Amino acid sequence: MGFLSGLCFSLEKRGRSTGGREEEADDGGEPLELFYELRALQEATNFFSESNLLSRGGFSLIYKGLMPNGQEVAVKKFPLISDQGLIEFTNEVKLLLKAQQKNLVALLGCCAEGYEMILVHEYLPNGSLEDILFEKIAHLDWPKRFQIITGVARGLLYLHEEAPQRIIHGDIKARNILLDEQLNPKIANLGMARFLHWTDPYGYMAPKYLMHRNLSVKTDVFNFGVLVLEIISGERIYDWHGRGETDFLSYAWMLFQGGRSLDLVDPSLDEWDFGEVAMCIQLGLLCCQGSAEERPDMSCVHLMLSSDSSTLPIPGKPSGVSGGIVNDNDENSFSFSSIYEGR
Repeated sequence: MGFLSGLCFSLEKRGRSTGGREEEADDGGEPLELFYELRALQEATNFFSESNLLSRGGFSLIYKGLMPNGQEVAVKKFPLISDQGLIEFTNEVKLLLKAQQKNLVALLGCCAEGYEMILVHEYLPNGSLEDILFEKIAHLDWPKRFQIITGVARGLLYLHEEAPQRIIHGDIKARNILLDEQLNPKIANLGMARFLHWTDPYGYMAPKYLMHRNLSVKTDVFNFGVLVLEIISGERIYDWHGRGETDFLSYAWMLFQGGRSLDLVDPSLDEWDFGEVAMCIQLGLLCCQGSAEERPDMSCVHLMLSSDSSTLPIPGKPSGVSGGIVNDNDENSFSFSSIYEGR
């Protein structure tokens, strides 16, 4: 546990020595601490009560907490009994220390006291995009959907090209997009990148990752493309019943080829911007191309979403998705041991 204590000490030291958003006190006085005492987190979560439980992850439990100052937080608790949980914890702290951007869920601090491993994140009251989009907890009109698409693209651009070290998320999907009060998206679970489960029915994973544990930025681009088409259609890709033997991506491409792209639009949408929807469908298909080299990088994606005059290439048939596996032909993937890279 010495390493974890040292890690949290570095968090505390970082809070004192840098001028970032989380570290500066509201009154201009001493910087805020990034280390939380276990007792304070126990009291904030009613001693990790089941009634405070927000979600269960592969190696973690997330609780809603209320701090004495009235701040609501999400408390992510890792079981020490899992060696993978220990690695995930340290990995996520390292990643999040390097990644601070408005479309990423903010890390507020951590606790490594006794045998507890805990991360403290900002609390996002609207939960995940998965719940709202697929479980129909609330209605998302087209402007909100487009806002979510552009926000996720901006967050991925930061991870890939603007963070102090390049970060590959590896598990972009609706479950890992959280929404704030204004339904602005924030990418969650950066530390899960090393621990994707190929049995997860809601993740999109390339065979080369499964075989060689390699990821690339183009893996994130593919997953983003799938997410875009899910947001437009309101359907989860693995809930798709298809048309005959056609999978969701092939169906979307056939509609595009036949000039009927708008048939993909969620029927619950009463109004939408024709140009934006058509552009997003075409962009989603481009991101899902079978060859990684044919997919745009996130800087191009962001430019396409931000420009009214961009002319998009015509996409070929996208890579198929079957049984949780993306048929990804990426030859330039990054090593599993280098999920984040020095610049």
